[in-house]
Amino acid sequence: MTFAQIAGILPAIVFPAATIVQLVRMVRARSAAGVSVATWLLFGFANLAIYIYAERYTEWQAIVGMLFTAVIDFVIVALALFRYRVATPVTEVRAKASVAFVAPRAQAAH
Repeated sequence: MTFAQIAGILPAIVFPAATIVQLVRMVRARSAAGVSVATWLLFGFANLAIYIYAERYTEWQAIVGMLFTAVIDFVIVALALFRYRVATPVTEVRAKASVAFVAPRAQAAH
């Protein structure tokens, strides 16, 4: 095994492990509070791009370190957007405003 192959093992362990830490935190908290969707989306695309650039398509280090990590990045994005969506202050204000406007009409109809 060459030094380059051994050096490839480190990111193959660190990148997915670091990403799984974020995923586990989100799932345990059942919240995406503090999660930057744009950052994780960019990480996902960067991991795909570096996999293609490295041209090491069959090596497990590249598959785990880049492709698997990209998949986890996109799972984090999907969970943040669709499962554990956090209401922003603007969303909360709009929701309260729509309730305020709907409630008087409902009372007037009775």
